[in-house]
Amino acid sequence: MASLRGIGGRFLAEQVRATLTTCDKNPTVCKSKGSAGPNCCSKNCVNVTTDTNNCGRCGVKCKYSELCCNGVCVNPSVNGKHCGKCGNKCGKGSSCLYGLCSYAN
Repeated sequence: MASLRGIGGRFLAEQVRATLTTCDKNPTVCKSKGSAGPNCCSKNCVNVTTDTNNCGRCGVKCKYSELCCNGVCVNPSVNGKHCGKCGNKCGKGSSCLYGLCSYAN
């Protein structure tokens, strides 16, 4: 990257650097180590498999009580495949209630 010295001071240099690193201008920035995710939604790096504001694709918002598990909004209070958290599958013959497997048994 070219030097940003001498083009108007530190504040302007930070603004230029920020512009160059947004994913709408440079999509590969989302794949770099330390990024929030590999997908770019509204100039932000996100992971659409877990982001409740971009679940499955950009702009799909889960309801307040839902989680985004593998790109699908689910209610962890009653979902037998994601009971209490993503990927917590209740055993055979067991149901999910209040986010717990076999709560009433």
